Amino acid sequence: MEKSKGRRRNMMKSHLCIPRLTRGNTSCKSSSSTTNNRLSPAMSLLERFREAVFRLIMLTALSKATSHSGSRDVPRSYYPNEPHHSEAVADCIEFIKKSASPGDNRDSTASSSMDTAMPVPYNTEVIRALPPLCKAVEFESFTTTNQMAGGQGQSEREDKVALELTEEIFQSMEVGMAFRDYSGRISSMDFHRTSSYLVTASDDESIRLYDVATGTCLKTINSKKYGVDLVCFTSDPTTVIYSSKNGWDESLRLLSLHDNKYLRYFKGHHDRVVSLSLCSRKECFISGSLDRTVLLWDQRAEKCQGLLRVQGRPATAYDDQGLVFAIAFGGYVRLFDARKYDKGPFEIFSVGGDISDANVVKFSNDGRLMLLTTMDGHIHVLDSFRGTLLSTYNVKPVSSTSTLEASFSPEGMFVISGSGDGSVYAWSVRSGKEVASWMSTETEPPVIKWAPGSLMFVTGSSELSFWIPDLSKLGAYAGRK
Repeated sequence: MEKSKGRRRNMMKSHLCIPRLTRGNTSCKSSSSTTNNRLSPAMSLLERFREAVFRLIMLTALSKATSHSGSRDVPRSYYPNEPHHSEAVADCIEFIKKSASPGDNRDSTASSSMDTAMPVPYNTEVIRALPPLCKAVEFESFTTTNQMAGGQGQSEREDKVALELTEEIFQSMEVGMAFRDYSGRISSMDFHRTSSYLVTASDDESIRLYDVATGTCLKTINSKKYGVDLVCFTSDPTTVIYSSKNGWDESLRLLSLHDNKYLRYFKGHHDRVVSLSLCSRKECFISGSLDRTVLLWDQRAEKCQGLLRVQGRPATAYDDQGLVFAIAFGGYVRLFDARKYDKGPFEIFSVGGDISDANVVKFSNDGRLMLLTTMDGHIHVLDSFRGTLLSTYNVKPVSSTSTLEASFSPEGMFVISGSGDGSVYAWSVRSGKEVASWMSTETEPPVIKWAPGSLMFVTGSSELSFWIPDLSKLGAYAGRK
């Protein structure tokens, strides 16, 4: 069977965004306030029109600069659905309507005494609200504080610098922020693809929602009855699917984070679920269990849509386009056409004789590479088209109750992974060499995820840590104010 041509993509440039984080310990809050980004009614109509046009120009430029993560087959569909875009359009329409009635229109001096300001290039609220677009626009932003003229206070200004992910950048990365209020180990976490949200699951039976853009914990939901093990976002940033950890009910649950209600139960597994992957293009997902079954689901139906039996502990993953999914076990990775999975795998790749239990399998963002981690502490990187084993990295083995997790950097040129001794390592895919390592006093491997479109990765163990570059350690940016 021929592989779909839609999976092949151009490699993305590694120009990524540096999130703005506050150093120090941060405690989780149970609720948060929502900032209204709509223009102030106190502004004159002309000022509102100018602001609206500025927003439209910025959003349109961002949209044209982005080609859906390199795919030419699928048109862009992000910005017309964004609230910033609809608000800007509404303001333009309002200006046009009111300009037809001169008596209703106010001149630009009507609100001159108000504390409103015209848009300036340093205002990047729209950009920060759209992390996926930020990846495609080739600039980086880090925050410096500049003194406003007149000495009336300080205002934060966004300086933009081009920054490419290199070995030097990796070696400068350190913890920029940490949440240390967990009473159990973090067992799983997931970034939403198109928002700035991060969700975590931990052994203290809690699910926590974070806004990475602001560095705050938005909500904590307890699952005392079922426990929580694996968690993944759906396409909606307010709903997640998670597996239980109580040992007596292995159902998967669709949970609304907005009102803490279960929307659907997915029953079918009879042992612990050890792998969970959602399709990014459709409302479907795949799960693997120690009962040696892999089930395919539709989020709109309680019963599974397909069943595949395996001969070992399975690791599962969809590719970025949702056309192919991988199932790894017993020293092999099997690729299935998501539309014809009942025909069996169309490719079977060996991982060099490593028959230890598979832990995690993942595709790179462009679909060209795959990685597989195993219980013996091996991280294998393969060409997903040819099946060639490109490199194997070795770390400390993990126990049967732990999971060795690794992650590609957004452009797929580096791999980061935990280790059985709690350390974190980074390797170059191109050279196969280790480029950085961070030792730890932990005795369990951390879960690890790279934030989409950002120069940041996150580790979870007994605490949640956000890792970002320290620009003061980089020769090109040392001394920059």
